[in-house]
Amino acid sequence: MRRGWWPGFVALSAIWGASFALIKVAVDAGVPPVWVAAWRCLLGAAALWAVLAVRREAAPRDLATWGHSAVVAVLLNAVPFVLFSYGETRVSSVLAGVLNATTPLFTLLFALALVPGEPRPGPRRLVGLALGFAGVLTVLGVRHGSGTGGGPGAGEGLAAGSGAVVGGLVCLAATCCYGAGFAYLRRHLSTRPHSATALSAAQITCAGAELAVAAPLAAGAPHWPGAGAAVALLVLGALGTGVAYILNLDLVRTAGTAVAAAVTYVTPLWSTALGVLLLAEPVGWNTLVGGLTVVAAVALTRQPAAGGADGRGRRARQPVG
Repeated sequence: MRRGWWPGFVALSAIWGASFALIKVAVDAGVPPVWVAAWRCLLGAAALWAVLAVRREAAPRDLATWGHSAVVAVLLNAVPFVLFSYGETRVSSVLAGVLNATTPLFTLLFALALVPGEPRPGPRRLVGLALGFAGVLTVLGVRHGSGTGGGPGAGEGLAAGSGAVVGGLVCLAATCCYGAGFAYLRRHLSTRPHSATALSAAQITCAGAELAVAAPLAAGAPHWPGAGAAVALLVLGALGTGVAYILNLDLVRTAGTAVAAAVTYVTPLWSTALGVLLLAEPVGWNTLVGGLTVVAAVALTRQPAAGGADGRGRRARQPVG
């Protein structure tokens, strides 16, 4: 581990934590969820190709890599980005950020099902999985009776309304897609010889192309959403879906995969703080307790320091926001 890694760690966790507030700004301004996802990927792809050009790195040229990248783009970008954007039309950015912390739990489940040679979970990891999904139920406000008042994200949790329940479950479905996507990525792309930046550019380009076709069909032509929402989309795409990939790779190289994985624990803190301070979103006890439970569960399910190229490639490209 080299010194000086912590500025990148803080910047990366802040960028990914801020993505949920940025999504909220865009959808509240009337940008359709599918267009939020489309702009996010198109701007992210532009940033990654610019980095490739500056670094003079070669982009993938074989059809197999592009084909697998297109599948990964569906699972890690196109579908979950739309789902999170839609979910945030019904729940707060705080709650969406907390639910996003379940991504490593779903990744473990799909890896066990789809990746040959994945070690069977021991008692510690099984306890972590059980604790994690107990935390999810707490975040979702699953308890006796129904809440009253307050709207999405209020102190009564998602029991406050059926629309909020749908929004929370949609965000959870997005993290489930992440889990499937990371398992697929590990099996089909993690050992390819291309740099993480090149593979990321291919993946986000595929996602942008997929959404550029889907968005007009689903929501019509794009429209100017106002300066605030436009800036939010620009930051969300160029930084949160472009530069963040590079920061993550640099963090892996300077501090190792264990430190890079710890971003998962810090991101919900940023999403909660920004949602409260910038968007004045309320935070209920169930969101706080459930979120802390999920983070603790993720810590339990982590394997001891994983090395090797496979681990590096997987961590280097893992978005959590």
